[in-house]
Amino acid sequence: MSAPKGNQFWKLRSKHGRDKLFASAELLLESACEYFEWCDENPWVALKTSSSEKGTFTEEKPTQRPYSKKGWYVYIGCSDAWLKEFKKTASEDFLLVINEIENIIDTNQWEGASVGAFNANIIARTLGLKERTDTTTDDMPVSTTLKVNIVRPQDEDED
Repeated sequence: MSAPKGNQFWKLRSKHGRDKLFASAELLLESACEYFEWCDENPWVALKTSSSEKGTFTEEKPTQRPYSKKGWYVYIGCSDAWLKEFKKTASEDFLLVINEIENIIDTNQWEGASVGAFNANIIARTLGLKERTDTTTDDMPVSTTLKVNIVRPQDEDED
């Protein structure tokens, strides 16, 4: 049985669509600050094993947890795809806050890698950093075209 024509049952809904994840840009920034604080208060624990005459010992050493975009997404309950779509329609306030949060995360990773707290190779890949080698001559690209001349030996009868 279908609904009668001209019905307005949809007006009986208590709400329409999904709730906003954050009511304001300030709340979004506050969530990021909570995430950063959580990272600082919950370091990774690195296990260092050493051997001596007395035996093998394992030492737990707290190490800084890097801030990450994916970690922040998990913390606030969204995905990178959701945030990408959200940015398309977000107000300027939200865009400024998201940009600031992403800059803080990138800076934390870069500075941590610079001082040796984080693996520099992993952070460079995460940040999209590449080492580039200039393979030009006088700022001109090196040609990759190869010209080959085939010389056929002459028959002895043709002499």
